[in-house]
Amino acid sequence: MSDSEIAAKASFEKIRYAQIWEDADCLLAGLAEGRETLSGSTLVSICSAGDNALAMLTLNPARVVAVDLSAAQIECLKIRIATYRTLDHAALLELMGSRPSARRGALLDEVAAGLSDTSQAFWAALRDEVVEHGLGGAGRFERYFRIFRRNVLPLVHNRATVDALLHSRPRAERERFLREEWDTWRWRLLLKFFFSRFTMGRLGRDPAFFDHVDGSVADHVARRIVHAVANLDPGDNSYLHWILKGTHGQALPLALRREHFETIRDRLDRLDIRHGSLETFVATGERADGFNLSDIFEYMGDGAFRAVYRSLIDAANPGARFVYWNMMAPRRMPLEFADRMRTVEDVEARGRAMDKAFFYSDFVVEEVR
Repeated sequence: MSDSEIAAKASFEKIRYAQIWEDADCLLAGLAEGRETLSGSTLVSICSAGDNALAMLTLNPARVVAVDLSAAQIECLKIRIATYRTLDHAALLELMGSRPSARRGALLDEVAAGLSDTSQAFWAALRDEVVEHGLGGAGRFERYFRIFRRNVLPLVHNRATVDALLHSRPRAERERFLREEWDTWRWRLLLKFFFSRFTMGRLGRDPAFFDHVDGSVADHVARRIVHAVANLDPGDNSYLHWILKGTHGQALPLALRREHFETIRDRLDRLDIRHGSLETFVATGERADGFNLSDIFEYMGDGAFRAVYRSLIDAANPGARFVYWNMMAPRRMPLEFADRMRTVEDVEARGRAMDKAFFYSDFVVEEVR
């Protein structure tokens, strides 16, 4: 069994995630905190929509190898590269959907002109959706949140209540608002229906992604909302803002922040894009100094997880780190590798506490001894 186990069960022909739903601030801290430097290193990232591979360029590696089973997800990174090269920062935010825009079609045409014929055809088929929602809104998961935002949430909370939830205020006031104004019986009923395994599997994630998950998805989401709204400042949460409003608001994911724009643009040639599973990197005999593994272990059975984990250790330089998330399926270093790996507990704890992409239950940082 290999890390491509999920490829036999789930479809990867269309964009599943049009933006990354894992907090790059946590990722970069996990890769770099407590290490002298990653300058000149080789880093490996699950591509997904490409945002976090771009964010990893700010660590000044020699290269970032972006790997994905999905050709559609690879196209998301390719058009982001063209966008950084073609547009200024303000226009980038408009095309991504982070900000409203009346010229998104023209921006898309300008950017797509620099792509291959195959990539141009891919985005031409999605043009209407990108014009309306941005590059960051053109995936299956984002459509799922759009249905929630437009058709379901208004049955429970009006626009004023949503705006109030996103307002920055002291923690005690956030807890009071959550308890007295947001967490109504209608809201709890909505969670049980819309964030059930059945609904999320058919409208958001692929049903195969829940094969190794135990427990109620809705109960898990309810617990994580407390983290996002009470423990953290919702006014500074771009992920929560997109779910509830369809844009990023004043907060932005790391790769889209103005202070990183020029750095990322200057280092785009350091991206090494590979279509395939992680095996395509491991099989080359190359070694890396850090791995962004997203939440891929959650989709694997225990045997596949252990086999992939072993292969990654063999492809890692001493001191390399594995950074990954769990939503509901617990995955951590198998005990048989304790002599080769260690858990970086202090970095984990800080990342877990600050994680604005709130629906993950665990943030893991492990290091090759």
